[in-house]
Amino acid sequence: MLKTAINRFRLISIIEGISYLTLLFIAMPIKYIGHNPYPVKIIGMTHGILFILFLILLYEAMKKYNWNIRFTIELFIYSVIPFGLFFIERKIKKLALI
Repeated sequence: MLKTAINRFRLISIIEGISYLTLLFIAMPIKYIGHNPYPVKIIGMTHGILFILFLILLYEAMKKYNWNIRFTIELFIYSVIPFGLFFIERKIKKLALI
């Protein structure tokens, strides 16, 4: 599954999106409601590393599949929106690359 650039990008997109949702909807409430900052530190660092991997694999896929800059920026914007991972997946499936 991870032999192609598009599959690597899809996998990191899903994992990064889940880490973002976990950070927003689990760790942040624990921090502000439960007064415990540690989940945000751990999940936040993990999410940050995954986001950097997402950007690297987005660039790799852009170069390999000759995506225009507008499409690439659109995928990037979806990555910073909660639940944007579903929009990314739908856009990739529209390209019929999978």
